[in-house]
Amino acid sequence: MQRTVKKVGIIAGMITILVPLLAYYKTSRRSTGRKSPGKDSPITWLQMVAATILYMEGGFLLWRPIPLSMSKGKRLLSVLVGSGLYFPGVCLYLWGHLNLGEQFSPSSTSSASLYKDHRLITTGPYRWVRHPMYLGVLLAAYGALLIYQTYATVIYALSSLVVILRAQKEEELLAEEFREDWKGYQGQVPGWLPRLSRF
Repeated sequence: MQRTVKKVGIIAGMITILVPLLAYYKTSRRSTGRKSPGKDSPITWLQMVAATILYMEGGFLLWRPIPLSMSKGKRLLSVLVGSGLYFPGVCLYLWGHLNLGEQFSPSSTSSASLYKDHRLITTGPYRWVRHPMYLGVLLAAYGALLIYQTYATVIYALSSLVVILRAQKEEELLAEEFREDWKGYQGQVPGWLPRLSRF
């Protein structure tokens, strides 16, 4: 069972990497609108491809088990809890991406940009949290750490925290662009944890 979970998890992870890469290729020729202040220019599709290749290569090199001594029962529990985080995280990321559609545009911790005809998306998972894709990344990262327990997943889990800074950068930009609409949306929808009353 654990082997099956791990194999399915790797396939799900590959899909999660490739889907936004292909989607961004389709929108990479769109005109850029408002940008956040900073030295960085918006990420190009080729830069995104290069970063993805380097990221995957690094993950392959570091895909070595952490020397942990765990009983079979604890290892099984770790895989079960990890699966409860990882697979919902992947689904949330892909659902958020699907709803974002043509508005998807990668950002870094120091820069973000919108398209000239950018729209504010408030449907799908964006009805419950403002950052479903980033929340999905965090869930998947720590779920993967519990499932695989490799040096690569340790680094992935730690580096995933950067999405908190990215979210802040994007929120500043969206607030400038959409003003009252953003203020109303921000007042109704929490950033990271959904309100149970909204279900």
